[in-house]
Amino acid sequence: MEASGVGAVLQQGVCSMSFGLYLIGFVLVIGGVAWALVLAHVPTTYILITCLILLGGAILSAVTHTRSKDRPKDI
Repeated sequence: MEASGVGAVLQQGVCSMSFGLYLIGFVLVIGGVAWALVLAHVPTTYILITCLILLGGAILSAVTHTRSKDRPKDI
């Protein structure tokens, strides 16, 4: 049976909320890593590259963990 109406809207809202929470957590982690690299006197270029790689991994991880599974329709 296909989800529709209020149930589908609530499920979609929960999914986007989880995605947002994942990204907020990863932004905090990336900020901590960047701060640690600054305190270690690592050159800015390497800090930016590290943050970009971590951000890409964060987006991939958040999408993978929060996407809804494709379900076959009942006939």
